[in-house]
Amino acid sequence: MTTCISTTVERDSQSVRVRELTKTCYRGDQQVKFMSLQAEVDSLLMQLQNLKEKRLATNSAES
Repeated sequence: MTTCISTTVERDSQSVRVRELTKTCYRGDQQVKFMSLQAEVDSLLMQLQNLKEKRLATNSAES
């Protein structure tokens, strides 16, 4: 469980750094698209982590 928490914290920290960099690197319309994609990636990653945790819990319950 600690690994998931540290991974989430690291990912959040990385997302903040990426967003800060995009403020100066992209035009407004490109920045909006990029941030939308970044939010979608974050959402999908969170869903993947939740599925992994559920699978681990199911496997532990079966054992």
